Amino acid sequence: MSDEIKEARACSGCGVTLQTEHSEQPGYVPAKALERTPIICQRCFRIKHYNEAASVAIDQDEFLRMLGRIGKEDALVIHIVDLFDFDGSVISGLQRFVGTNPVLLVVNKIDLLPKATNWNRITNWVQRQAKEHGLRIVDVILVSAKRNLGFDRLVDQVGEWRQRRDVYVVGATNVGKSTLINRLINDYSDMEQELTTSRYPGTTLDVVHIPLDDGKHIIDTPGIVYPSRMTELAHRDDLGALLPDKPLKPAVYQLNEGQTLFFGAFARFDFVEGERQSFTCYVSNGLPIHRTKLERADELYRDHRGDMLAPPTRERVDELPAWTKHQFRIARGSETDVFISGLGWVTCNGTTGALVEVHAPKGVKVLTRHSLL
Repeated sequence: MSDEIKEARACSGCGVTLQTEHSEQPGYVPAKALERTPIICQRCFRIKHYNEAASVAIDQDEFLRMLGRIGKEDALVIHIVDLFDFDGSVISGLQRFVGTNPVLLVVNKIDLLPKATNWNRITNWVQRQAKEHGLRIVDVILVSAKRNLGFDRLVDQVGEWRQRRDVYVVGATNVGKSTLINRLINDYSDMEQELTTSRYPGTTLDVVHIPLDDGKHIIDTPGIVYPSRMTELAHRDDLGALLPDKPLKPAVYQLNEGQTLFFGAFARFDFVEGERQSFTCYVSNGLPIHRTKLERADELYRDHRGDMLAPPTRERVDELPAWTKHQFRIARGSETDVFISGLGWVTCNGTTGALVEVHAPKGVKVLTRHSLL
């Protein structure tokens, strides 16, 4: 093996250290593949060509160690979040890691919202939520990596705030981080490198340094894994039902007190107490919603989870943690979302107030927030 190949020991797709001996471990690459340029590991090869990914666990302490270096450097930080799962993908503790470095908050997947959306309202909502999560940001940029929306403004803001500094890109798994970095590479670097992208969480396995024309770098960090997101608990075969890939079609239900909505077998929403009112569900179009009476909900779930109530299937339902109950009192006249991380949210539209309960797998983040739409 030449000295040049020996030095190129990192996968150009995900950044993991390459090795040729253990095919079941991260970074494996057949010896003959080391002759290729650029070199990618077998896992990235399978993601790129077959949309398959092996499950790889990354130590959480390593994530913290990598984030900890940012505050010691003079850098621009791009924090990417998923608008569909904002409160599940935002890094609430980011501020203590980045210090005084400027932070651009990039909100991806705006293509999922209706075309008639008031984007000024969305920007104001994001700024409000960021403040509640303890983030100090210099700007909010709404983008869609899939539709190439808002990217010109992102490039302009990076140019304004970078000032010949390195750019760290951070975010949770599956927020579109690598896709956006690939766009930055096109504008700031002539390097023939493309980060591995897929719909599977945890694609980037180590820090990836992309050299810029002025000698600085775009630094892609691994996606932080938050077990509080439904998408981290679900089987990969069910991600297609959970993760929307088309604009959301709001499902409006006029509910009487004592009615329940099931979201497949992933979660359940109970209208426990209140006057008849409407609830708007924002979930993936591929996730079926089943309405029933609250008094029958326990029995229905016990007898039909995994078949009439699916996905997931009966076998995969048992892989999820047992449900826990979350109770919320919706104030009269408030604009409130009941948010279930990784699944979506239910907007309470009534002006009379309500008592609602959500049943979801233990550990999944469930909360109320000011209404997004």
